[in-house]
Amino acid sequence: MERALYIFDLDGVIYRGNTPQPFAAETIQRIRREGSRVFFLTNNASLSRKDVSGKLTRLGVPASPDEVMTSSFATGLWFREHGAVGKRVMIIGEKGCFDELSAAGMQVFSPDDTTDVDFVVVGIDRTFNYYKLNCAQQAILKGATFIATNRDPTYPREDGVSPGGGSIVAAVATATGREPVTIGKPETYTIRKILELTGVDRSDAVMVGDRLDTDILVGNRAGVHTLLVLGGVCTREEAEEAQGDLRPGGIIENLGQLR
Repeated sequence: MERALYIFDLDGVIYRGNTPQPFAAETIQRIRREGSRVFFLTNNASLSRKDVSGKLTRLGVPASPDEVMTSSFATGLWFREHGAVGKRVMIIGEKGCFDELSAAGMQVFSPDDTTDVDFVVVGIDRTFNYYKLNCAQQAILKGATFIATNRDPTYPREDGVSPGGGSIVAAVATATGREPVTIGKPETYTIRKILELTGVDRSDAVMVGDRLDTDILVGNRAGVHTLLVLGGVCTREEAEEAQGDLRPGGIIENLGQLR
C-alpha cells in the first residue's frame, strides 16, 4: 500500500483544542511528499469545512476544504441523497452546522423560530439549555425527523475533555423517547463518502484515530485499515484488550511512528 489514502481524525490526533499534536505537521508533509493522499474526518459539527481547513493551515498543516469531511457537511450530503433539499431544518448546533446545511440547500431555523420543521439536526451546542431542549422535543413529537450529526459523548481539549455533541443528542433522545438517524462515526456514511469523493478503494485506505468506539470502529466497519494513536482518550491497555470491530489494526504512540 505504497500510495494510500490516510484518513485522519482531528481532535486528539492532529490537534487537541488549539494545540498541534506532536509530529502532526511533519507526518502530513511526509505522506504527501511520498505521493499518498490525506483526508481529514471529524465528528465535530461546530466548524464548517472552510473553518477546519483554516484552522489546520494555521496550525502548520495546510489543507483545503475539499480534503475535509465534517459530520455537518456529511449531513448535508445525506439530505441531498434523500431528496430533502429545500426542506425545513431546526438546528441545535453552532455556526458550522448552519453554514454547511445552508450550503446544502436546506431552509435552516434556530429554536427561536416558530416555523414547523421537517427535520431536527442536533450537534454540539455550547449554549444548549432547557429552552432549546424543549423546542427540539416539541418539533420531533410533532413529526420532525431526528438527525444526530454524531454521538460522541466527549471531545478532547488541552486540559482534559468536555461534553460532546452526543451528550446533547442523548438529552433530546431521552426527552422524545426517539432514537436519531446518526450520520457521523461510528456509522460508515462519512468514510463511504470520502472513498467516493477520492475514488480510492477501501483496501488502499487507512483510518487513523484516537478513539476505539468511533475511529477504529468506523474503520473496521467500513473495511479499511485502522491505526490507533495514543495520547487521546484511549490507553494502550484498552486498545490491546479490545475485541472485534473495536480492535485496531495497529497502535502507535504518536504520529511520528506512522510508517
